[in-house]
Amino acid sequence: MASRGRSYDYVIVGAGPAGCVLANRLSADGDSDVLLLEAGDPDEKREIGVPAAFSDLFRTDVDWAYYTEPQSELHDRELYWPRGKTLGGSSSINAMIYVRGQPEDYDHWADLGNEGWGYEDVLPYFKRAEHNERGPSRFHGVGGPRNVADLRSPNELAEAFLEAGQTVGIPQNEDFNAGDQTGVGYYQVTQKDGRRHSAAEAYLKPVLDRPNLTAVTGARVTSVRFDGREAVGVEYARDDADGSPATVDASEEVILSAGAINSPHLLLLSGVGPADHLADHDIPVVEDLPGVGRNLQDHLQVGVNYECETPISLADADSLVNLLKYFLLKRGPLTSNVAEAGGFANVTDDADRPEIQFHFAPSYFVDHGFDNPEGHGFSLGALRLRPDSRGRIALRSAEPFDEPEIDPQYLSEGDDLEVALEGLKLVREILRAEPFDEYRGEEVLPGPDVQSDEELIEHIRETAETLYHPVGTCKMGDDEDAVVDDRLRVRGLEGLRVVDASIMPTITSGNTDAPTTMIAEKAADFIRDES
Repeated sequence: MASRGRSYDYVIVGAGPAGCVLANRLSADGDSDVLLLEAGDPDEKREIGVPAAFSDLFRTDVDWAYYTEPQSELHDRELYWPRGKTLGGSSSINAMIYVRGQPEDYDHWADLGNEGWGYEDVLPYFKRAEHNERGPSRFHGVGGPRNVADLRSPNELAEAFLEAGQTVGIPQNEDFNAGDQTGVGYYQVTQKDGRRHSAAEAYLKPVLDRPNLTAVTGARVTSVRFDGREAVGVEYARDDADGSPATVDASEEVILSAGAINSPHLLLLSGVGPADHLADHDIPVVEDLPGVGRNLQDHLQVGVNYECETPISLADADSLVNLLKYFLLKRGPLTSNVAEAGGFANVTDDADRPEIQFHFAPSYFVDHGFDNPEGHGFSLGALRLRPDSRGRIALRSAEPFDEPEIDPQYLSEGDDLEVALEGLKLVREILRAEPFDEYRGEEVLPGPDVQSDEELIEHIRETAETLYHPVGTCKMGDDEDAVVDDRLRVRGLEGLRVVDASIMPTITSGNTDAPTTMIAEKAADFIRDES
């Protein structure tokens, strides 16, 4: 028997980038009672604030630590997918890269029938969300909650990467968020005073003293509750309780902001999704929506790692001297986001805009950092920005604590493999350019014996990993596979909305934290307009 809780105007599920934005914006008028439920614990780990320590958070209690189904095109490997399980969600464990995508991404969303989602429509929301330390411009805002900064202490190896990129014909780009991504450059980061500036730090913590905002951690939502076709609340389990579920009511809306894995999973558990799939698990159908969990897209990266002949990489970032630099001055290698620089380029003749993204790290980065060799090294990875392959999230069982099936179906469609191969070749060309001559030692991975296309494809199949950008599983649109409309309301139901990266009809061209924040800023206006 579930214990009955109080009623709120809005119940938000998930305190990731989207949930933190919504909690702030929907409670700002003082009139609406807002409840934010987060399955994880508070963001109290010291490593969360230290930028260079982000991979130390992987497979800890602030990480859902998901794994995919065996991937047939990747030698049946089950790939590790870290996702944030704490206040701030994945913005508390990511590499802090601030990239919005290409204008064409959003114009394409609008062309698909999503009114108000073109680039000029969404640009004001990107600007509203940010405080860019470079100052205001046509493309950037100041005074917003989320701090966007240049790296404080970039590594000289990152500068070598920029010079090497230009040596092979890729221009330098000072701002990847000013309309044209083409080029190599330093990434701006969501940091403030040398520390991570997560969505929780930016949006949630400054307003937790509002009497009309309640945030509860250790509260895992297990189902959305319906009265007919109207969502009226949620049921959840508390970590600190005796195991009996609790319920809360939502008089206005239930808003799912649990991310591209957990939002569709929760819909399916609640009877919203493909009727045949729900029947397989004896879940009563509330609404037959075939698209729930479908349309999964992600960025798959493959990399090259070199030994560094000069001891200047991040291998010694946690030395006593560097610890003192960080904790006293907020300077030095520990302010690094590891993926300090990168860029965007074409690798096929018919591409009309960048199709590959690079991430350069002045360190080894092998298997998410778990298998880094000893000593100093550097790495460069490439990913296809707009993959053809589509996967799905599905129920493993009707038990809410059983993890869902995650099947991205990497490299299964189109020319994803061919573009990955060309990107890998370009990575090698950059790292073998003259600016790296004074630093470059032995190629550790894939290694000097790997030269033919067949051998490079084998390297892709053996080593490619997610770059942590799952989207699309509750896609926005008006076709039969759409889950939400262009105001992010779940189709066919009342009082239920999805606001997170799962609503993207197609993946954005780059890292997805900033676009998710924008989506929530825009959704907050929808919700307030309709209240």
